Amino acid sequence: MSKVKLESHVAEFKAELERRIPIVLDAVGQGAEGDAMETLRDRIGKSEWYVPTGTLMNSITHQVVESEDSVYIGTNIEYAPYVEYGTGIYADNGAGRQTPWVYKGNDGKLHFTHGMKPKHFLKDGVIGNVKKYNDIIKAGLE
Repeated sequence: MSKVKLESHVAEFKAELERRIPIVLDAVGQGAEGDAMETLRDRIGKSEWYVPTGTLMNSITHQVVESEDSVYIGTNIEYAPYVEYGTGIYADNGAGRQTPWVYKGNDGKLHFTHGMKPKHFLKDGVIGNVKKYNDIIKAGLE
């Protein structure tokens, strides 16, 4: 009768998985940055209020938090929430100013507005590409 030897490689498998997770999350974060930038570019287009300095677009970044096995995408630009969620009567949460106002634009002229519609460049840029991120995760962990 032949002898069968069983060996466990669970510890090696777990160590390799833990090594790969941050790498995969970083790849997902890089992809999400690009997708958010592309969505922002598409949604802003040639708006009369937009001054194409690239500040907002170039500020989009990601951060891997290994202790949570998570990746976060965002920007630290002060006005980014107004672009993402809208302002005035168009604000997502309904808490925007309900009366119109006048502001002085970069062109030096006065402009009348009810607010700005939300662009959802972060939320939609990421949600619209979930399959791509799943593929990145699958390939990275195979």
